Amino acid sequence: MQSFLQFNPTRLWFGKGQVEQLKQELGTTGKRVLLVFGGGSIKKNGVYEAVKQQLEHMQAEVFEMSGVEPNPRLTSVQKGIDICREKGIELILAVGGGSVIDCVKAISVGVYYDGDVWDLITRKAVPTKALPFGTVLTLAATGSEMNNISVITNWEKNEKRGWSSPLAYPAFSILDPEFTYSVPLDQTVYGIVDMMSHVLEQYFHRTENTPMMDRFMESVLLTVMEAAPKLLANLSSYEYRATVMYAGTTAFNGLLSSGTDGGDWASHQIEHGLSAIYDIPHGGGLAIVFPNWMKHCAEDDPSRMKNVAMAVFGIDPTSKTDQEIALEGSDALRDFWNSLGAPNRLGDYGIDDSRLEELVHKSFMKEKVGQYKITTRESVRDILMRSFS
Repeated sequence: MQSFLQFNPTRLWFGKGQVEQLKQELGTTGKRVLLVFGGGSIKKNGVYEAVKQQLEHMQAEVFEMSGVEPNPRLTSVQKGIDICREKGIELILAVGGGSVIDCVKAISVGVYYDGDVWDLITRKAVPTKALPFGTVLTLAATGSEMNNISVITNWEKNEKRGWSSPLAYPAFSILDPEFTYSVPLDQTVYGIVDMMSHVLEQYFHRTENTPMMDRFMESVLLTVMEAAPKLLANLSSYEYRATVMYAGTTAFNGLLSSGTDGGDWASHQIEHGLSAIYDIPHGGGLAIVFPNWMKHCAEDDPSRMKNVAMAVFGIDPTSKTDQEIALEGSDALRDFWNSLGAPNRLGDYGIDDSRLEELVHKSFMKEKVGQYKITTRESVRDILMRSFS
């Protein structure tokens, strides 16, 4: 296990009726609020009204920005920056899922940066100040409600970049499982795939002597796998929504990677290239890519794949090689995601290999791809070819 600092400044309010904590939070920040949300579903399911009621109770002056995309775009970030500067915003409130929160994170640091905010996202510049922001979560998936990571798409360049900053933690996040009741089946599935992928990315590390972290991660995966089919059979179950919601937060709030090298993340980089070009759902892309990445890696070093295959997917190791166990584990992961209704090939989105080399190139927006296995262009090409069929 490596030495580490465990730090997370986000105040997490979890449970029924916790939206009332907005009163307390506004008392410590400011009352000129930019309310940011997506396509308008929060106005149909009652979340918008619940939030506005609390803001009105505090006599907040509220400005609104709607229309944040599922893969949030740089244009939306700039729009939010302009509003914050023009209106003298004191607090940004993201009401939605990870896409809305990621957009708000970029807005918060961009407000105080004089140059092009894309410089911050591509790490050409470092943010030095950020506008405070909070979140009201409506979709369990990304864990963005309790971390300092954001992903933004520059549609003009067909680039999708992940970035982070110590300034990009939410000041607070409100998680009421009832606010996720109206999330449709397909988006619920994508969220489950996304949170499981976050755990798996961290699981595939090279740090020795991490039994506690490994078992934390295995327990999160097992918990999600137990709850997911029950949730999909009853989308309005508070019990299962709550379980999956907190699992999504725990999956990516920094706890699981403590004392490790952080994990691999090649599958995420490959998927970012896919959705930067084709604008597909992030969870859908991961459901296709991740098992194929596992297969690719199992052919060289099956050790960690073998562990997760036995501990999480119950693969019987009797009379099998490590590679055989690992490959059965990757098949079991795909089978589970398929059982939930997730896609298993890029053809499900009408994507063929006509832009293969461009997809390979888009996977290398950082200096290297992967950490458990340093992935070459040939490796990415192999993983993508497995994903087409």
